[in-house]
Amino acid sequence: MVRTHGFRPWACGALAAVSLAAFAWAAPAAAATDYDGEWSVVIVTKRGDCERAYRAPVTIYNGSFVNVGVNMVDLSGRVRSDGRLTVRVNRGEKSAFGSGRLTMRSGAGSWKGGTCAGTWTAVRR
Repeated sequence: MVRTHGFRPWACGALAAVSLAAFAWAAPAAAATDYDGEWSVVIVTKRGDCERAYRAPVTIYNGSFVNVGVNMVDLSGRVRSDGRLTVRVNRGEKSAFGSGRLTMRSGAGSWKGGTCAGTWTAVRR
């Protein structure tokens, strides 16, 4: 079952790195990218005792991730012009890292944090 509320993919010791719900707006000087806009991301835990699956809304603005709802997580990362991305999610002393690639309409990758790891997929909304 995929949850659509309450951001807790790290509930048992790790953050799901590519919830991709960021909280700091990109610097105004950054140029808009082909990947800017709203995305829906599904995070799945493949290893560890973290929440099994979670769906998160994501906004990309000027190539950086932007918060669209959760304010207890600090997310940083960028999407490169070729669609490759890296992201770091922090919540308190816990952190996770994700990587992958976006196309114009979808994307996929992996994440790891603490004892948990998994995959993520994204579709443009």
